[in-house]
Amino acid sequence: MKPPMSLDNSLAFEVKKEIADRYFGFRRLIEEDTLDLEEKIKQYALILEKRISFDLIRIYVLLHEKNLVDRFLALTGITEELFYDPWITDSPAILKRIFSGVAIRGLTLAGRFKNLLFDCYARLGHHVESYREKCAELTKTRQQIVDDIDHFYRTTDLSTIMGFLRSLDDPVLSGPLHGSVDQGVGTGLDKKMRIAHPKPIEYHLPPLPPLPPLATVKADLKAMADQSYQSNGPARMRQILALRDKHPDH
Repeated sequence: MKPPMSLDNSLAFEVKKEIADRYFGFRRLIEEDTLDLEEKIKQYALILEKRISFDLIRIYVLLHEKNLVDRFLALTGITEELFYDPWITDSPAILKRIFSGVAIRGLTLAGRFKNLLFDCYARLGHHVESYREKCAELTKTRQQIVDDIDHFYRTTDLSTIMGFLRSLDDPVLSGPLHGSVDQGVGTGLDKKMRIAHPKPIEYHLPPLPPLPPLATVKADLKAMADQSYQSNGPARMRQILALRDKHPDH
C-alpha cells in the first residue's frame, strides 16, 4: 500500500496535471485545425484539377506543337508543364471531354480557332486568380497554426509534462506513450510529444503566378494561333466544332 501523498507533493501533482491537461487540450485543438486545413486543401485542389487543368489542356490542344506549348508557358510564367502530355493533343477522347459544350465565336474557321485560344486564355486567367486567392487563404490559415504551435512551446515547459507523465502509475501509462516513458529517454519522448508544423501549402498545391492580362499577350497568342493553325489546324477545329454541343461546359 502506497503512503498518503504529502500536501507539497499533492500540490506539485496538481500543477503538473494542469500543465499536462493544457498540453493535451492544445494538441487536440491543433489536430482539429490541421484536419480542417487538410480538408480545405482537398476542396481547393478541385479548382486546379477541374478548372485549370481543363483550361490548360484546351490550350495545349490548340497549340499542339511542343515548341508552342513551351512558348506559351514561358509567356505566362508557368514554370511546370502542368497536365501536359504529348498524347493529349491528339486524343479524340480528350477532345470530346474538354471541348463539348464550349461556346465558340467567330465567322471563319481560322477566326474561331484564334478566338477560342483567346477565350481559353481569359478563362484560365480567371481561374488562376481564384486559385491564387484560395492558396493565399490556406497559407494564412497554415501560418496561424504554426504561430500557435510556436507560441505554445515558448510558454510551456515540455520537460515538466514529461516528468509528470513519468510520475504516473503504470495503468495510466499503458497507452501509446508507455514504451517511451519507460525507456526514460527524454529526446525520444520529446519527439513523440512535439507537435509538428503543417507542411507548406506548396507541398500540396503547386504555386501559380498571376497570368499577364490578355491585352498584353494577345499579339503573342495570335502569332502562336497562326503558326498552330497552319499545322493541321482546320481539321482540329472542325473536330472541336463537331463536339461542342454534346455535353455541358466544364
